[in-house]
Formats: sequence, structure tokens, C-alpha cells
Amino acid sequence: MSTLFSVLVPLFVAMAPLTVVPLFVSLVEGKSVEESRELARNAIITALGLAVVIIFSGQALFRFLSITVDDLRVGGGLILLILSVHDLVFSGESRKEESVGGDPGIVPIGTPLLVGPATMTACVTLADIHGRGIVLAGLLINLALVGTLLYYQDIVTKVLNPGVSKAFGKVMSLFLAAISVSMIRTGLQAMITGAA
Repeated sequence: MSTLFSVLVPLFVAMAPLTVVPLFVSLVEGKSVEESRELARNAIITALGLAVVIIFSGQALFRFLSITVDDLRVGGGLILLILSVHDLVFSGESRKEESVGGDPGIVPIGTPLLVGPATMTACVTLADIHGRGIVLAGLLINLALVGTLLYYQDIVTKVLNPGVSKAFGKVMSLFLAAISVSMIRTGLQAMITGAA
């Protein structure tokens, strides 16, 4: 049990559900309950699939693709920055119309927010220390918790009136932009330090 707890906590911190849930609420603004729940399912399936690949392939996948965790930080940060700026500039309706065919459940929620550089690094490191089975169990518990929060996010939006909800969405997009800049900065600093 103590081993499972030592895996659960780092994965919970890496996934940062308390950051992801408010961002998810802002992304599903204007969508029906059924649509938002479908996006929640897509986010969890994406996060689970990607994390399982990382747990069982470990560093071998990174070596095969000739990439590092810092490359993922910079790439994921750029994607998040573009999405957050778009959300800040355009209204919810125009965003909804322009993102037809896109799935915010997959990008950015499933990846790189739920399973991004921090979660990937945690999965690889913890699998080396505790074994793949215990890390997979910890991952499933964390995703079940996050999935429940995302699936029932409509309860949160019922409490907020439309004006508060829109303002909240814009603030979350601003925080998302800050998170993306932090990811890019951390990745670039590590690259420069490693090259020096």
C-alpha cells in the first residue's frame, strides 16, 4: 500500500487535475452535456493509451524517435500557447465553429495536459523504480478520479452564471498561456544547460 501511495502522489501532481478541470470547463463552454462527456471520455482514453505506451516502452521509445523529455516540453508548450492565444482572442462561438473536426478532449486535455512531459517523465521514472504493474495501477486510479471530475463538470457550470463562466474561461486561458510559456522555458533551459 505504501508503494502504491508513493506512485499515486507523483502521478497526481504530474497530471495536475485541479488545473485541468477548470481548463476543460472553459473548453466545453457552449457544448451540450452529451458533447462535453464525449470529450471527457476521449481525453481519458487518449491519456490512458499514451501513458500505457510510455510505461511499457520507457526510454526505448524516446531513443527510437531521437527525442527527449525536453523536446516534448517545448513542443507541447508551443501547442498549448497557440490554443490559449486562440481562445483568448476569439469568442466561444467562433472557437466552436472553427474547431469543427478538432477534439479538445484529445488535444490539449488528453495530451499534453493530462499526459504531457511531467506525466511521461513520472511514468518512466516510477516504472524503473517500482515496476510497471504498480505504476499502471496508480495511473488507472488517478485517471478514474480525473475522468469522474471531467465527466460531471456540468454540475460546476450549473452553479456559475453565463457571465461568470465566460470570464472564468478567459482567466483559465490566460493561465494556460502561462503554463505553456513555463513548459517552453523549462525545456529550453534544460537543452541549453545540457549542451553547455
